[in-house]
Amino acid sequence: MPTYTRKGLVLALSAVAVTTTLTTTATATTGAADALPVARAGTAAPVSALAWHPCAQPGGPADQECAQLPVPLDYRHPDGPQIDLAVSRLRSDHPAARRGTLLVIPGGPGSSGVQRLTQKGAALRGQLAGAYDIVSLDPRGVGGSTKASCGLDAGDRLLTTLRSWPAPNGDITENVARSRRTAEACDRNGGAVLRSLTTVNEARDIDRFRQALGEQKLSAWGVSYGTYVAAVYAQKFPEHTDRWVLDSSGDPDPSRVERGWLANMAVGAEDRMPDFAAWAADPARDEDHLRLAQHASEVRPLILSLARTLDREPKQSSTPDVRLTGNMLRQALQNALYDDSSFTRLAGLVQAAQDPARTPDLTPDLTQPLSDEDAAVMIGVICNDVSWPGSVASYQKTVATDRAQHPLTAGMTANITPCAFWKDAPTDAPTRITDHGPSNVLMIQNLRDPATPYTGALKMREAFGARARLVSVDHGGHGSYLGNGNACGDRAVTDFFTTGVRPAGDAYCAD
Repeated sequence: MPTYTRKGLVLALSAVAVTTTLTTTATATTGAADALPVARAGTAAPVSALAWHPCAQPGGPADQECAQLPVPLDYRHPDGPQIDLAVSRLRSDHPAARRGTLLVIPGGPGSSGVQRLTQKGAALRGQLAGAYDIVSLDPRGVGGSTKASCGLDAGDRLLTTLRSWPAPNGDITENVARSRRTAEACDRNGGAVLRSLTTVNEARDIDRFRQALGEQKLSAWGVSYGTYVAAVYAQKFPEHTDRWVLDSSGDPDPSRVERGWLANMAVGAEDRMPDFAAWAADPARDEDHLRLAQHASEVRPLILSLARTLDREPKQSSTPDVRLTGNMLRQALQNALYDDSSFTRLAGLVQAAQDPARTPDLTPDLTQPLSDEDAAVMIGVICNDVSWPGSVASYQKTVATDRAQHPLTAGMTANITPCAFWKDAPTDAPTRITDHGPSNVLMIQNLRDPATPYTGALKMREAFGARARLVSVDHGGHGSYLGNGNACGDRAVTDFFTTGVRPAGDAYCAD
């Protein structure tokens, strides 16, 4: 069993832990039933069985299968129009050891579960010793599922414009105009499919998937936004949850949800920046000529100063007609903080931006727009889930405060979005996560996560109460299980999936 260090729910990042070996306790779970699909209350008829077909992709498992799952466009009218969801499966490679089905819930909003199964299926299968069929789905609007469109121009689909970076002087006039234009386009072009893109509907779609699979219960591994989907499902369908893992959670406060997650990214960037600073000042970087400073304390001010310089004088990049701006550099920093493997690319960009003789190379995430469908699902979910404030003056005031407190994100995380001008009120009230339900949740969380900071994960842990245990991993980056090489954290999750055993209490894994 893993060896942990015990820490409480009110863990401070600077706290010193006392090393102990924890006892463990088994969570009682049952295998998935082999019953035929059944209809839930409110559905018109039993869910049909799935017609699976081979769909192996290059680099993915050779035996991956895919199918289409019809679901109601509007669950208030289950006999009404249907849409299709792309679903995928990896059967257990040791059928005699199979105990059920494990659902992979992707992040986003807007990530493909089918693609994530292609990317992570082999590694996950290697951990599970045949205990599960592993399945996933493309949420409505994503990948092979029925899509929506906002009809946005390419410039409004760039990541650096979908993320509302204020002007160099902090003004948000351009952000306001773009947000209004985007909301109006989505209202004009999105139709009923766009309006149906919500977390609650994804949870309902998962339950339809469960029925189509013929399972009484599902186990799950939700990552990032997928942890909120998993939490909502566990709240609405607790009797159908088996072993439930939330990896990299946000604050589930029902009055804020996505709005709060965006704001919390300012804290996450500050939490994570010391990791990059230490890496960029390490003498080992001299070997590949990527050392940015002699001391880690010099890296953060260097990047902030360079961003201000690029605010005044953008530098032509190797991409025709695209100049590297201060906000592009800030966005590149946010992207790189997700994973240590991106540090090399960021350091190279910083060096090229500083050198008058070099032309910076910009990666596609900075220069190429998202597809209109991908932009629509990202905007649709965050705007449909919860009501956002509509006062432009309040956003301008909050941005000014946030820029002073968190210069790494320069007010972006507090800025206006298309949701401020969204015409449709949420169809469903945001789900309040509570401690009512089976104690079968395991959370795992990096201490220095730039996207879902540790402080937000503690709020999710508090909401679940005795239903959950939290494994805190002394590591940076976004995504923990099978994501950062921490053997202690990986064992904790694998043990839970394969044996049902969780730590006896909240636990800590050293890096």
